[in-house]
Amino acid sequence: MLLSHHFSGLVEAGCDEAGRGCLAGAVFAAAVILPDDYHNERLNDSKQLTHKQRMALREEVQRDALAWAVASMSNEEIDQVNILRASILSMHKALDLLTVRPEAVIVDGNRFLPYGTLPYATIVKGDGKYLSIAAASILAKTYRDEEMLRLDALYPQYGWKKNKGYPTAEHRKAIKEYGPTPYHRMTFQLLPAEEPLLPFEDF
Repeated sequence: MLLSHHFSGLVEAGCDEAGRGCLAGAVFAAAVILPDDYHNERLNDSKQLTHKQRMALREEVQRDALAWAVASMSNEEIDQVNILRASILSMHKALDLLTVRPEAVIVDGNRFLPYGTLPYATIVKGDGKYLSIAAASILAKTYRDEEMLRLDALYPQYGWKKNKGYPTAEHRKAIKEYGPTPYHRMTFQLLPAEEPLLPFEDF
């Protein structure tokens, strides 16, 4: 049973991100404020759910939440500020977009930067402990997956429809063969050090 609140008596937003470990694409983050008495036994860490379950829960979260928002930072922005900062700034952007102002923030993981003067807590494996973080993880994951499907239509040889930009053997093999795309994160180690990158050719 996931918990509804960490900060008692405050309007609390749960935050999570998706795509931190990917070689390509943006990092997405979501912020969700759920009603105080909210219960949903199917809500869980998005990585533990099937695609069909995630999409059904996304509809429920968007219908039931007091407020929700999704934001992202592009691969170019990730390369400029580093992935940790980009992940946190994406969460800040999502919090900015909420139509209900939170009074506290809970975040999946162990790193965050202050959001204004609001109290916050970082919670390792928080998407398996708190409803609002689990809800945020589902929104961030599903919206990012949709973006990677869109990019897969532009660059199908990288297998993004399946790997979503993560460093699979298939993905790295395509990078070695075709070179990086404009959507790859150039500050990441796209290939093992002994394998030089080739310039991208748009076939």
